[in-house]
Formats: sequence, structure tokens, C-alpha cells
Amino acid sequence: MEYTKWRADTFQNLQMNAGVVASDFTPSTGALTRTAILGATTGGLTFNANPTFEDFGEDIDNVPNNTKQLKRITGYDPVLSGTFVSLSESLPKQLNGAGSYGVATTGNDTHVIPTHTLQDSDFDDIWFIGDFSDKNANGTGTDTSLAGYIAIHLKNALNTTGFQLKTTKNGKGQLAFEFHGHYDLDHVDDVPFEFYVRKGSVPTTSSTPATT
Repeated sequence: MEYTKWRADTFQNLQMNAGVVASDFTPSTGALTRTAILGATTGGLTFNANPTFEDFGEDIDNVPNNTKQLKRITGYDPVLSGTFVSLSESLPKQLNGAGSYGVATTGNDTHVIPTHTLQDSDFDDIWFIGDFSDKNANGTGTDTSLAGYIAIHLKNALNTTGFQLKTTKNGKGQLAFEFHGHYDLDHVDDVPFEFYVRKGSVPTTSSTPATT
């Protein structure tokens, strides 16, 4: 069965578990604070890069369609979608897209006022971070091992489906989202997403408990 084999490192190169959606992440250290996680999700997460192509040879006589030298990518529409089942104070505004914060009636209330006008502040950077490789624990103390991860940085993200809340009898409320990355006129050549892939590393020194 020569052609049913797999690579020897297959099980060290799997993306595992659903991952999280966060407002901030540090790729160089793999550091993710719990407060940066936007909410608990259900059903997993989906990311699509969605390039748009232009074939500059399609209307030229005697030039075959899809000639590689004449194919161009004119843009990307990166999308991160899923469903939240928890709601933080800042998430309603992010899910609504355009909006502002009103005056809270008490110290624990969040008042979101929808608007028709998009502001720069409505666009936020969003991260997807998922486990990768067979080493998925960050080191502590003098242990400099780093958990393996796959991270996607979605730039200038905006939820384009609006605020959606679906409730069920005896169940959790669900909030569907579809964050799209957007270009920026100040950095028009920057594609609005990027990837990071890091294999987990083994400890380089003896591990000691972290001090507090």
C-alpha cells in the first residue's frame, strides 16, 4: 500500500481544536491574555481569504484564457466567521458595525447607539489563534519553550452582518458574526490579513516555577 502512507511528522503538524477570537496577540512570544478573548464560540471558526482575480488577456485575440503571465490579483476579501455564545461589554458595538457608546444609566450598563456613519474607530484588528503541533504548552519560569500556534491577523476588521441574536428554549443565546478585513487608503499596498505559523519548541533550560 505504497500510496496510502503518511509523512512521519504528520502528527506533529496538525491544527487542533477550535481556537479563539481575540483583540490582541503577540506572535513573537505567543502571549495571549484571557481578557483579549472576545468571547466563547460554538461550532468552530471559519476563515477564507477570498482573492479577486483579473485576467488581462481574456479579451485579447489569440491569447488563451488564464494565461499565467496575464493573471493578476486585484484584491482580497478576508473573512473570519463563527458564532459567539458569550457577550462581553464591548462586543455588542463590534458586532453592530457602526455605532457609538451612549451614557450608561448605571456603572454596569453598556449603551450602544447604532449610527449610519462608519468611523475609523469602528474598524478593529481581530486575531484568530489556534493550537498547532504536538507541543501546546507555554513554558514557565526559566523554561523558554513556546506553544505551537497558527495565528491569523485580520486587519481593519468590521462585522458586516450586523448584530444577530438567536435564542432557544433551555439553551444559550447565539450571536453569529462575519468579520471582514479592509484595506486602508493610508497603506493601500498592505493586504488586510497575514498568517503566523509556529511549531511548539521543547524546553531549552530546566524548568522552575514562575514567581509571582
